[in-house]
Amino acid sequence: MSEENQEVKQPVFAVQKLYVTDISLESPTAPNSFMEQEQPEFNIQFRNQARSFENGFFEASLTVTATAKTEDRTTFLVEVTQAGLFQIENVPETELDPLLGIGCPSILFPYLREAVSDLTTRAGFPPLVLQPINFEAIYLQQRQQAAAAQANEQTTH
Repeated sequence: MSEENQEVKQPVFAVQKLYVTDISLESPTAPNSFMEQEQPEFNIQFRNQARSFENGFFEASLTVTATAKTEDRTTFLVEVTQAGLFQIENVPETELDPLLGIGCPSILFPYLREAVSDLTTRAGFPPLVLQPINFEAIYLQQRQQAAAAQANEQTTH
């Protein structure tokens, strides 16, 4: 055997670029919302997506939608999508999905948190600081739900 055939290709995981693909803020009750003493209630939702491109490139994105409401009035609504272009090569298929579902969002989250905090501050509100997220727990929960749904579908057909 030649040396080339024995050479094992090393896995590659590299961040090529981090960027915001969508950012918006609505403050429909301003300036009245600045005069209110009551603390708003928050509804915060996350969405994680990934897609592949040629030559081992993947885009992973993490979106947060945060709504602050006082009684039935929206104080503010902020939505930010933080994305990254990652080069991933020679990674076994079984490890690719967790890398995109856990590793990439973990890298993107601090940038997303900073953008949300900065945006709410610039809008005249106290900074909205997102709490840390355990992406591994979320990933495992989603996989368990998918497996249960698949098992349920097989038993009903």
